[in-house]
Amino acid sequence: MTITTHRTAEEIGRTPLGPRPLPDLGDTRSVPLPDVVDRVLGSGLRVLAVHRPSVPMVELRLRVPFADPDPAPDATPGHPAVAELLSSTLLTGTASRDRVTIDDELAAVGADLGVSVDPERLVVGGSGLASGLPELLAVLGDVLGAASHPDTEVARERERLVDRIAVARAQPRSIAREALQRKRFGDHPITREMPRAEDVSAVTAEQVRALQAAALVPRGAILTLVGDIDPDAAIARVEEALGGWASGTEAHRLSAPPALAPGDLLLVHRPGSVQSQLRLTAPALPRHDPRYAALQLANLVFGGYFSSRWMENIREDKGYTYGAHSGPEFVPGGAVLGVETDVASDVTAAALLETRYELGRMTAVPPTAAEIDAARAYAVGSLLISLDTQGGLASTLSALAAEGLDVEWLRGSPGRLQAVTAEQVAAAALEFFAPSRFTGVVVGDVDVIGPGVRALGGVTGP
Repeated sequence: MTITTHRTAEEIGRTPLGPRPLPDLGDTRSVPLPDVVDRVLGSGLRVLAVHRPSVPMVELRLRVPFADPDPAPDATPGHPAVAELLSSTLLTGTASRDRVTIDDELAAVGADLGVSVDPERLVVGGSGLASGLPELLAVLGDVLGAASHPDTEVARERERLVDRIAVARAQPRSIAREALQRKRFGDHPITREMPRAEDVSAVTAEQVRALQAAALVPRGAILTLVGDIDPDAAIARVEEALGGWASGTEAHRLSAPPALAPGDLLLVHRPGSVQSQLRLTAPALPRHDPRYAALQLANLVFGGYFSSRWMENIREDKGYTYGAHSGPEFVPGGAVLGVETDVASDVTAAALLETRYELGRMTAVPPTAAEIDAARAYAVGSLLISLDTQGGLASTLSALAAEGLDVEWLRGSPGRLQAVTAEQVAAAALEFFAPSRFTGVVVGDVDVIGPGVRALGGVTGP
């Protein structure tokens, strides 16, 4: 009889000469993705359909350009207020379905739909059983073509939205975001991410319905379907279900904001705050730029993931913050780089000093080969994970399509990351992380943080 004994993982991983060496990770040169059927319907709606049968579900993403057609700063009530109420009441009823009927029909096929809006786009997202796609599309087509935005529903959502805005505007992160956007882009419509409560209070149901008729149109919109579907059959169902959604006008696209200019940080007073929000920003590159992969790796080395230089400094070494992050934000016509962290008031100046130090170190001490290899492995691995689900793939394809990129660009991302040299990463670090390229805001109690922050120089404000 042979007697076997249990060995621990540590015992299995060791030999008489020491630990077993781990094999090197192989290079991932492309992402294994299914084909995308890409078709523009007669209405002008572009449909992307993908067969991804990992689970018997389908993910849906509808992206409609939804910029303010009249972006005058003194427009009353503002477009953001009407747009927010439109998104809140889009699923509350049509001529043939009330709110309960819509909810029941979606629930019957295990589906859900949600609506969001920002200065650039309106997005309808959701999922459901693949077998229920016809029912899901029937509801979607009805609300897109005939949402009634009942007076009672608009009134109810208007009251809720006013309350939510009051709460949101008191949050430090909201204050910092609004201040950063205005510092970057002035009065451009891209800064109007949250409507004013007084504008929301002035919106009528008639204005919501008028905006739907004028701006929620298919020409220029992108519908993405990913799941256990036949792409050609799914597109045929889209054409049938959304046939009543038509318009002769093009969806309103947001104009490119002004170029980001470097300059002093703006100190924003938030009385009584025990924390400060540091938000630095500089120009970056859009995804289609040949240097984007090098910038992507340089950003990871600086502050794009947990093992970055900046995180190691102000979190692990100094203990100034629980988290810090840097990364690109894509805007019409380009991209900006964001550098953000929240710290206690008494270490605000010290955290800003270390942040500037790490930016400078990126230009003076280029990323090492080991840092680049670790960032490369993280970038490829996180990309593969993000695309592993139907929802992740649907969201990514929708965002890329809006930028004029397709699945082939996505497939080639690992290869581009693997091909980047240390010299290219160093060049990107030198160009995009130089402290002189940045501007931004510091939000906090000026009476507490002002003297220390001002002493560092390059800061204006109260």
